[in-house]
Amino acid sequence: MNALRNKVQLIGRLGQDPEIVTFADGNKMAKFSMATDDSYKDKKGQKVERAYWHNVVVKGGLVNVVENYVTKGQEIVIEGKLTNRAWDDKDGNKRYITEVLCNELLMLSK
Repeated sequence: MNALRNKVQLIGRLGQDPEIVTFADGNKMAKFSMATDDSYKDKKGQKVERAYWHNVVVKGGLVNVVENYVTKGQEIVIEGKLTNRAWDDKDGNKRYITEVLCNELLMLSK
């Protein structure tokens, strides 16, 4: 079996308008945060709701769609893979981030 080993599908809402980065060679990248939610009942039977935040990166031709049509609060479906990267902040501390590298996007709301 040759199954995909790193695949993520999320349905949620954008937490902010996408940030579009244009590189010297003219290529673009879009970045945004996306919230998904979940709910459960606690030991007392009370409904508890929780939001999970995800960092999303879009590259290639899909950036044009994000740049022109995707905005804060919009409900979308994304598919992609998890990636990790590290960098040193201005104080020299090592920082890490997990992102979803999106390769498919579907807009659920206008």
